Parts: sequence; structure tokens; C-alpha cells
Amino acid sequence: MEKTAMMQTVFLNGEQLTIEQVTEVARNVGATIDLTEEARERVKVSRSMVEKMVEEQRVVYGITTGFGKFSDVVISKEDVSDLQENLIISHACGMGQPYPQEVVRAMMVLRINALSKGFSGIRPETLELLLAMVNKGVHPIIPQQGSLGASGDLAPLAHMVLVMLGRGEAEYKGQRLPGKDALQAAGLSPIRLQAKEGLALINGTQAMTALLCLALYDARIAMESAEVIAAMTVEALRGIPKAFDPQLHAVRPHPGQQESARILLSHLEGSERTTAQGQLRVQDPYSLRCLPQVHGATRDTLNYVWQTVSRECNSVTDNPILFPETGDVISGGNFHGQPMALVADFLAIAMAELANISERRTERLVNPQLSGLPAFLTPNGGLHSGFMITQYVAASIVSENKVLCHPASVDSIPSSANQEDHVSMGTTAARKLRSVIDNVCKVLGIEYLAAAQAIDFGTGALGKGTAKAYEKLRQVIPRLVEDREMHLDMAKAEQLIKDGVLVR
Repeated sequence: MEKTAMMQTVFLNGEQLTIEQVTEVARNVGATIDLTEEARERVKVSRSMVEKMVEEQRVVYGITTGFGKFSDVVISKEDVSDLQENLIISHACGMGQPYPQEVVRAMMVLRINALSKGFSGIRPETLELLLAMVNKGVHPIIPQQGSLGASGDLAPLAHMVLVMLGRGEAEYKGQRLPGKDALQAAGLSPIRLQAKEGLALINGTQAMTALLCLALYDARIAMESAEVIAAMTVEALRGIPKAFDPQLHAVRPHPGQQESARILLSHLEGSERTTAQGQLRVQDPYSLRCLPQVHGATRDTLNYVWQTVSRECNSVTDNPILFPETGDVISGGNFHGQPMALVADFLAIAMAELANISERRTERLVNPQLSGLPAFLTPNGGLHSGFMITQYVAASIVSENKVLCHPASVDSIPSSANQEDHVSMGTTAARKLRSVIDNVCKVLGIEYLAAAQAIDFGTGALGKGTAKAYEKLRQVIPRLVEDREMHLDMAKAEQLIKDGVLVR
């Protein structure tokens, strides 16, 4: 969601950029970024290496040679600029709907940060233009389809660079304009690329990493929201919180499991709605009793993926890479998106499980044979259907997630005449992940509504956390007394989750 509030300038040096900062800049069109002076100096030093290689007519991949299968074609000194421009024009062949503005901004910030490390040989003025485009809100139109995730996100990033050349299209102040016009409206001028610059700008994992940064931020909100919503369901079904006792989780010490158990107990503190072990039943069903184990495994996955993506945010992912201290120019494979592809698929599976178990809790809430509550949580069943179809919708969405969780990273299609014979499909994995998380919020929203409705049939104080969550929902959505258009309530509950209301 786009924000306009001002924030403190984020300084980039290729070392300390966080997922929170990427997300804040991406979603805040008033945000500004800048380079540290040390980063500017490193960029100048690496650029001087490129200029020396061109002057000496050294044969170096992507600087004085063609690309991919054409790496054995030597390019003359006079043609190196045309080589870079042709690279961008030929590689800008994405298809499909454009990425949302927040993804484009995240992509640009991540690319600037990688280039600021000083291993890529870009000219300072080229990097400054990309930085100014972020600060002035010139957002290239970048199609979502077309990246193999190695050699990086070539097609998406080429569309980003097109605008820097005065080509392509960009959005500026809500208008979709030709790239040259968008730059001009923002008081900027296009550039002509020089040696190495086109390759430095598009050889990298910034599309998939941008998607992952935003997905991780939203996944963390969904994770914490799932805990308090699940705690509401525990109360609504008069569950047994003894299953969350720290003694139990100390003997199986997975950090996420222990954290989830601790959070659930915190939300339920002071509740008069729960029961003691053996009071009504000896054990709860798995969807209640195993909450720390299931949610905790997702929490551990989320933490692992967060660490991996945080590293990628501050990595050099183009090719070749210049090392000014040693004078080495090394052609390698840092552009390969496999680390991002695997974690995107892993996180999609883990997040889908939050929705899977949530839907099972919703089923227990609406099914009178399992809940002891009025059928479908309506006081006048038969005349009214109540929450009957909301569970259908949750079931439909978790089924859709199962399709989306088929891993993209297990696929590979050779390209560039088999020179690039293994690719990551990381961008496809990251795009799917965003859809999965969006679906998870929908399913959690349905449980949120059902749990609150079920709570209204009982008596007694709610827990410390669940009481607040219940109040937040009832401030915008009244109790269901007779049938109404439930999709409106469902959309509001989903938005409460996405806005982070339950986390705050």
C-alpha cells in the first residue's frame, strides 16, 4: 500500500540495508535515499578499472565481448557504448501485467545498493540518475513475466534501465508516460551507457529479491496475526492452554515452537474462556493442541528466509565482478538466483500451512458437531446460513495455495544456446509467494470473523491479547445477527490483518 508520509533518508553503502528499509522506501513515495561518501568513492575506483581495461583493449566478458553465447565475440573500443545500449534494448522483452509500484521501487533500491559496493564498474553519474529516479518518483513500467532467475533478472531490470535511456515507459505522479517524458517532467535527463554499465545494471537478482523483501515483511505480519487469531479460537472452543506450557516445549527446543507457545500464552493471559486439562476433555484436536508445533515451524522458516534474503540485499550479484584491490576481474555466477528460488518456495510452503490449519479451526468453529456452538454461528439457523459459505471460501483458497506451492525451483530450462544451461526460476517462485501470502491473509481474516462471532455466544473475560483483537474487529464489523453480504466483512477483516493492526 502506497504511503506518503516523510521518513528519514536511508543511506546506502552496500553493507547494511535491511528488509524493513527496503519495504519502507518501496511503500513510501516520499522516502529518499542517498549514497554514503565511502560508497561514492568505491564506485569511482571500480569505474577507473573499467576505463583502463577499455583503453588497453583487454578481452573481458561483457566489457569488450558480447554476452551469453556471444562471449567469444570481441567488440572494438569504438563499439563498447553501442554494445551496452543494444544489450538493454534487446533484453527488454518482458511480458504480462506490470509490477506494482512498490516492487519497482524495491528493485531500484536494491540495484543501487548492490552497485554502491564498488565491484561493478558503473559510472557515478549513471548511479546518481537511478537514485534520483527513486527520490523523484519516476517508476519504470516493468512487466512481470520473462525472468529465468539466471543470469539474474535480465528482462525486468532491462525495462528499468530503458527509462534511464529515455526509452520505455514510466509512471510519474500517477501518469503513465514515455520514459523520456517522465524523466523530463521530473527534471532529469537520459544518459548514454558506457562500457560495462548495461551489464552492471541488469545482471542481478533484484526483481526476485524485491519480491521477497516485500513478501517477508507481509509474512511476518501474517505470522503474528495468526497467533492472536488462533488464541481467539482457543477461547471460542474452550481449549486447553496447558498444551502451551513452556515445560513441554523445553524438551523439544525448536526456537519457533517455543516462541509461538509463549506468545499464545501471553495472548490468553487472564482468560476465563479456556479450560483445564481433563475439565471438559483430556486433549484438544491437533488444530488447537499442535498450534506451537505448526506455527513454530513456520516461524523458524520465516526467520531462516529473513536471514538469507538480508544477505542477498547486500550482495554483489552481477558478472563479471571487479576487485580493485587485487586488480582481478572474475567471471562467475553470482547472478544465479538459486538461493532466492529455494527460500521463496520454502516460505510459500510454510506460509500456506498457516492457512491450512486456520481453515481447520474455522471448520471446527462453524460445525456444531465439533464446537458445541450454534450451527454455522447463526442464532437463527435455517432461515439464515450464517458462516456456512465463509468456510467454503477458506477451503477454496487453501486448495488454491496448494497449487501455488508447487516449487518453481525444481524446474530449469536451458537458454542462450545451452551456454546458460541451468536457471533458478527464482522470480517465478517469488511471484507465487506473494500470491500465497495474500491468500493466507484472506483465510486468517475468515477465522478472525468466525472466532469473534463464536466468542459472542459465550461468557467470561477474554485474554490480554485476544480481548484487544476482538475489540479491534468489533470497531469495524458488528456481530452477525442475520444474513448480510459477508464478502464485505471478509474484506475488512483481511485488511485489518494486512494493515498490521493485530501486530501493533
